[in-house]
Amino acid sequence: MRFDTKIAIAVRDDLASWQKLNVVCFLSGGLVGSNPGLAGQPYVDASGQVYGPLIRQPILIFSAHADELQKVLRRALERGLTPSLYTKELFVTGNDADNRAAVARVATDALDLVGLGLHGDRKEVDKVTKGLALHS
Repeated sequence: MRFDTKIAIAVRDDLASWQKLNVVCFLSGGLVGSNPGLAGQPYVDASGQVYGPLIRQPILIFSAHADELQKVLRRALERGLTPSLYTKELFVTGNDADNRAAVARVATDALDLVGLGLHGDRKEVDKVTKGLALHS
């Protein structure tokens, strides 16, 4: 199935594995929080056991250097997209209020980005992520 929209997450390549996984999880949740229609329907197995829903479309995960993340952010904002973000400072905060406060203290161009999540029109997301390699 081909979707009209695309979900992409770019994560900084110099993070520890646990940090990359953490960032991708937080950004996925942020994207669904911003776009509730991304959540699919609950799953039910043949025994009738109900399971929680998943995101309804694939997510492309890209690897990026710090400067590439800044470029992706700039491109996304120029195209009117609202990315979810994760900055390096969020690894030491313990809750959402402190996370938001950490981001609020830093100007856009000075954010120490470690991950960005995007959802939007396929072509727009492709333009924003152009040049990034898929994470391996």
